[in-house]
Amino acid sequence: MLNDLLQFFSTLDDRLAALAQGSPVMFFTVVAAIIFAETGLVVMPLLPGDSLLFVAGAVTAISGLNVHLLIAILIVTAIAGDAVNYYVGSKLGMKAFENKDSRVFRPEYLERTQQFYAKYGNFSIVMGRFVPIVRTFVPFLAGVAQMPYRTFFLYNVIGGVAWITSLTYAGYLFGNIEWVKNNLSLIVVGIVIVSVLPIAIKVLQERRAAARDKT
Repeated sequence: MLNDLLQFFSTLDDRLAALAQGSPVMFFTVVAAIIFAETGLVVMPLLPGDSLLFVAGAVTAISGLNVHLLIAILIVTAIAGDAVNYYVGSKLGMKAFENKDSRVFRPEYLERTQQFYAKYGNFSIVMGRFVPIVRTFVPFLAGVAQMPYRTFFLYNVIGGVAWITSLTYAGYLFGNIEWVKNNLSLIVVGIVIVSVLPIAIKVLQERRAAARDKT
């Protein structure tokens, strides 16, 4: 599975570039759909949000498409996605995590997101945008906790705007640099590794701590 994911990420730039050249409307639609799925569908926590935004910005620069239009579409999509996730969480509640064999609602995801909440409070809705997996579960748990929707909406908008604009504009600004063009696949994989590394380290530390407790 890991090899399949790495292969997908390593060819993400080529896939999006071909799509942008063939049908800009489809390019915008596909990118927006993936962002909505990652933020709005709690069953899709492993989609490539950060790398996708960077690559989409770079492809937009290379293809000569309107980056401002792309960003406007993605901001609305990201905000709507988190709003849907919040609503689902408010309806399902903690019942979603009762099945310990679930591949989506895993206890460790819940625990990690709760720790994130404990550290950052309401601002975790903003900070969580930049952390894979946590990004998907933060709005869900805000709904579970029955956070007032006005409070959630404020942080949702701030986080959505910050996440979309920073990564997409970064890709757009660097997209026309020759070295970036020639090594975009490596950059994508690098973004994925940097994004996932803190979580992987945390999981490893927790497993080592659990092993020491057993002994």
